[in-house]
Amino acid sequence: MKKRVPYSVVYEDNHLLIVNKEPGVLVQTDRTGDPSLTELLKEYIKEEYKKPGDVFLNPVHRLDRPVSGLVVFGRTSKAVERMTELFRKRQIQKTYWAVVRHHPAEKKGKLVHYLIKDEAKNQVTAYDYEVPGSQRAELSYRLLGKINEHYLLEVEPLTGRPHQIRAQLAAMGCPIRGDAKYGYDREVPGKKIYLHARRLYFIHPVKKEPLILRAGLPVDPFWEEFLELDNEEFKDKNLDFIF
Repeated sequence: MKKRVPYSVVYEDNHLLIVNKEPGVLVQTDRTGDPSLTELLKEYIKEEYKKPGDVFLNPVHRLDRPVSGLVVFGRTSKAVERMTELFRKRQIQKTYWAVVRHHPAEKKGKLVHYLIKDEAKNQVTAYDYEVPGSQRAELSYRLLGKINEHYLLEVEPLTGRPHQIRAQLAAMGCPIRGDAKYGYDREVPGKKIYLHARRLYFIHPVKKEPLILRAGLPVDPFWEEFLELDNEEFKDKNLDFIF
């Protein structure tokens, strides 16, 4: 009997491995020494493909530990390099779902902030104006609906700053459910917050084919009630819409 793993494989080929991770799982090892998704997936490749010796596998971006959803790994150095370039050039459409308790002032909009990170606290502060050492952060959002006195927001980050979505939504008065670090009134069990990397859309860096990937929601009755609000919108396949 196979042991349970905190991820499901969404897409794999010789170049990429893309998984849906559960909340509470580290993407890469940190000072806690807890098992990381990278280590677990190297084990998966070793067993699945009977690979002797070391396995090459690198994440090309990160998700915070309490966040669930899609994470992209490169299986070759070329794939890592090309995917990193796609992220750098903003040629990837990233869509997140966030559950918040407060209704945003506008049903849809764009947020621009300037973020300063406190490395010791692993926390960022969002300013409405540029400050020395800050990084500009942009995202767009739209309200999908309300269930159980909470609101579901669809969020597309236009930049890829650490804790960007968490800090920016909190700055507009809508901290994410369970995210006590950014202003929600309490944590929820399981080292998780209600932020989910729901969809990715990009051109495969080697095969040059469009990929649209979607991550199922975590096994959580609270999350699952929001499925009825899903109304997927995919943009032009040529990706010329990107930012």
